[in-house]
Amino acid sequence: MRPRAEHKDLGGAEGAVPDERAKDGLYALRRIYFSEYINRVESVFEIIAEPNRRKILSLLVSSQRSVGEIERRLHMPQPTVSKHLRVLREAGFVEATVEAQRRLYRLKPEPFHEVEAWLAPFRRLWSAHVDALERHLERMEECTPMKRKTSRK
Repeated sequence: MRPRAEHKDLGGAEGAVPDERAKDGLYALRRIYFSEYINRVESVFEIIAEPNRRKILSLLVSSQRSVGEIERRLHMPQPTVSKHLRVLREAGFVEATVEAQRRLYRLKPEPFHEVEAWLAPFRRLWSAHVDALERHLERMEECTPMKRKTSRK
């Protein structure tokens, strides 16, 4: 009887034989993918949690802008604006185009789809409460007789 070879790799368990390693590897890949998804979503929220980055994103909603224009509109030093734009660009929130000797930044919609997907269940919950409040107020209005305005003479 041959001794089992010890294997150490990302996809398999220590001491696993090749068939077991393939199954373990598939499970490990699923875990890694899920972890990467969680990390990506967390990083999206970490990025938009910073107040200066949110201000920049809010400014870019209306139109694309240069670093200088963002700096002037938000009263931030140029290095601070550039630092936050770099983070936003690397995270995929904004993209830059070169026009003459300046870079113009504009929003990219993809990361906001992730935020929207995450917020959807909460929006449904909130919407249900607002709808219930509206129904309650309508019932109260129906039960309460309207008071007529009287003018004093």
